[in-house]
Amino acid sequence: MTIPQVLLGDSPAMELVRLDIESAARTSAKVLITGETGVGKEVVARLIHEQGVRSRQNFVAVNCSGVPETLLASELFGHARGSFTGAFRDKMGLVRQADRGTLFLDELGEMSLTMQAVLLRFTETGEIQPVGVDAPAGRTDVRLITATNRDLRAQIAAGAFREDLYYRLNVIEIRVPPLRERGRDVLLLFRHYLRHACELHRLGPQELTPGAEQQLLAYTWPGNVRELRNMTERLALRESNTPITEAELAPELGSARSGRTAVAVSRPDAESVMVQELWDALIAGGDFWSLVYRRFRAHEITRAELLALVDRGLQETRGSYRALVKLFNMPPADYKRFHAFLYQQSCNLPVTPYREGTVRSPGESSPATEVSRSG
Repeated sequence: MTIPQVLLGDSPAMELVRLDIESAARTSAKVLITGETGVGKEVVARLIHEQGVRSRQNFVAVNCSGVPETLLASELFGHARGSFTGAFRDKMGLVRQADRGTLFLDELGEMSLTMQAVLLRFTETGEIQPVGVDAPAGRTDVRLITATNRDLRAQIAAGAFREDLYYRLNVIEIRVPPLRERGRDVLLLFRHYLRHACELHRLGPQELTPGAEQQLLAYTWPGNVRELRNMTERLALRESNTPITEAELAPELGSARSGRTAVAVSRPDAESVMVQELWDALIAGGDFWSLVYRRFRAHEITRAELLALVDRGLQETRGSYRALVKLFNMPPADYKRFHAFLYQQSCNLPVTPYREGTVRSPGESSPATEVSRSG
């Protein structure tokens, strides 16, 4: 029996991921999960499966980078006896094992162009052709969820990834944020995995000093949740019952990679024709989700234009995000979803300059300021 998966964290960024999972689970459409190494893309894939109509069927995961190219086709689609050296018997591939369930292909960006062509044909027909067999040997009904830590658009431009396959797989896209964008989720996750490690090794509970907490919050976490989990297990094995200190964390975190870089805040350019058209439509009564969100997801609106629209709205509301929800014709209950969306896109502008009337014009320099998430 599969152990239920959970997503820990209360940050706006993770709230948006949960909403995306719920939305994807209501359909059988293909899903592309993007995000850095170690953010938990497989957890997201399993949650989509467990919350969907296929939850009673198999969830089959394949790491495309962990199987040699010469064997990947055999692993996925099976092979006939004698089709290559070592093929002593017929083998049923993982695709057939996932029939009526979910097939999760991790590290999709590592797949060769040859295998991409094979996968494209499968997505179009559903037909299975084992290695060493001259004709398709049947069809399967699987939900395909893929994941990558690579920029597939950049790979398409470089000729390393098929554009037709990208659009075939990217029906629903879910971006899992890196740990450095999740605020105080870091402490929640750290305590969770530290408690788990202590229980696993039959050790007493351990705590953090306030200084150690601040050090964890300041770290950039290049390895994301996977790095954090491994770190807690090492710390759980230390021979001490006293709280974990900054000095004990220092060798783990490394001074060269610690610390957040302050973000310079300046007013984005709000004068584009697109921004003016969107603004006029919103003021006329159109709602944000239909006018802006849908077009942004369809890549009809750039992030710069979204940022400029938010800037203009915050000028109008003097820095109040709740008033901005009303101004953009959304119900009050949408505040958390709206704020989470802006946070995920790094468009959650700090409110203090708007409240103090110190917002700078485009091109005017501003001192480095830590971006606030309050609103």
